[in-house]
Amino acid sequence: MRVLRSPALRRIQLAFFGSTLGDWAYGIAVMVWAYDEGGAAAVGVYQALRFVVGAVAGPLGAHVADRVGSRKRFMMANDATRAGLVAAAAVVVGLDGPAFLVFGLALLAAGVGASFRAAQSGLVPRLVDDPAQLTATNAVTSNLETVAMFAGPAVGALLLAVVDVQAVFWLNALTFVWSLSLVAAVRVPVREAEPVAEGGEHEGFLREVTAGFAQLGRDRDLGTVSLLAASQGAIWGALTVFLVVLSVQVLDAGAAGVGYLNTVMGLGTVAGGLVVLGMNGGGRLGRDMAYGVLGWALPLIAMALFPSPVVAIAALAVIGLADPWVNLGLDTIPQRVAPERIISRVFAAVDSSLIAAMALGAAIAPLLVHLLGLRGSMAALGVTVAFVAVASMPRMSRLDARLAAPPFSEPQHVDLLAGIDIFAPLPPAAVEALARKLEPAPYAAGATVMTAGEHAEGFYVILSGRVEVTQDGRLLRTEGPGEYVGEIGLLRDVPRTATVTATEDTVLLGLGRPDFLAAVTGTPAAARAADAVIADRLAV
Repeated sequence: MRVLRSPALRRIQLAFFGSTLGDWAYGIAVMVWAYDEGGAAAVGVYQALRFVVGAVAGPLGAHVADRVGSRKRFMMANDATRAGLVAAAAVVVGLDGPAFLVFGLALLAAGVGASFRAAQSGLVPRLVDDPAQLTATNAVTSNLETVAMFAGPAVGALLLAVVDVQAVFWLNALTFVWSLSLVAAVRVPVREAEPVAEGGEHEGFLREVTAGFAQLGRDRDLGTVSLLAASQGAIWGALTVFLVVLSVQVLDAGAAGVGYLNTVMGLGTVAGGLVVLGMNGGGRLGRDMAYGVLGWALPLIAMALFPSPVVAIAALAVIGLADPWVNLGLDTIPQRVAPERIISRVFAAVDSSLIAAMALGAAIAPLLVHLLGLRGSMAALGVTVAFVAVASMPRMSRLDARLAAPPFSEPQHVDLLAGIDIFAPLPPAAVEALARKLEPAPYAAGATVMTAGEHAEGFYVILSGRVEVTQDGRLLRTEGPGEYVGEIGLLRDVPRTATVTATEDTVLLGLGRPDFLAAVTGTPAAARAADAVIADRLAV
């Protein structure tokens, strides 16, 4: 598999798996410790605060990841910080220190870690060669996360039985060191190892932190992805309550039945992940995500209509199978659609929608059960989410068309842009997005493409033909296929500095001012390359 053959992607995957496994083991240990300290109330308060801290800290950390200059260094600093916090908590537990200090350190670690996945989401597109490899990478990540979700608690439980809570804390600290060492060894391609912060003047802090949420509002496709993620999250949160009632009332299995039901879901998720891994790159990320959410809603309705152990087990297995389809879209679509400079913030915004919906689902589930009963609650939530999923289908189908590779007549456009020095520093996904926005513009021999002194509105790449660039009647240069004109007026925000005329029948590919400036000024390496070109051309 191309993902595992790439040293950089392999290290990222192993780093993520190690720290995630340690985190799940640590989570079990913290809850056991909290229960010993303050009973079920302490566990509930800690879990609620962890959700809140994650939802708030995620976008804040993602803002730093986008602006700090290197997502790789951000991930390393994140690992080092979490290792220090968890190690400090281990020391406090070992010294039988105050409980509030352990809680505080655990919540700080959760807050710091909330943005690690967002930073990883922004880094991975810089390490892949094409969208298919990006999708495959996210499918592998989803499968590793599923394995970690099962193996982590098992490892934590084993260490708790054989050693103690402190040993699990130290294990988690070591997994962060493991992750740090692997991320440090990742070699980001030289042309892409540049800071990703936006160029130009800094916007207000609040606007920058909420840039991901703002993008969800501007881009209706991303907004729909966020809505679908939140819909799944609402069911996920509610299921934490429903499964307890289901185990007692339907299965008559008591509290132990909750573990059995979660195991069924987990096995379904593993199976679904393997299926998705074999189907990645199919060009249906949007619709598959909507179908995945529907796969969470319909089983809930089935359990409400036909309450029996067999239906409950089958329904939860289907939910598990559907989960990877949702996760693959949630991970990959923001990477493919969001502007490269704010990918981490967009991912964090979608993730925060999911976390907030999970918290809301868990909070309202007891009220729903009290008002409607278990069957009524599952039916109401299932029907609502099914409606959202079905209503989103047309939008997600259009998103799939947006994500599709360029038409057969235009596959060379991506290679054409990638070969231009100004765009060379951009990651493949960003170049692909620009290629989709190119508009062909034919010019007959002798036609004027642009005139000196007029307002600069577009950037043009020569697909075929040839043009002359003149200034005050003096020939500056001629340009042919693969070369470009129009960058000076856009980047310097001045009128056109020269006149461009087609000397033979010519086809240009035009890129609008906003798209060109967002791509070039949003990546410092691209901006520097453009400055060098401008300096060279103005010196003539």
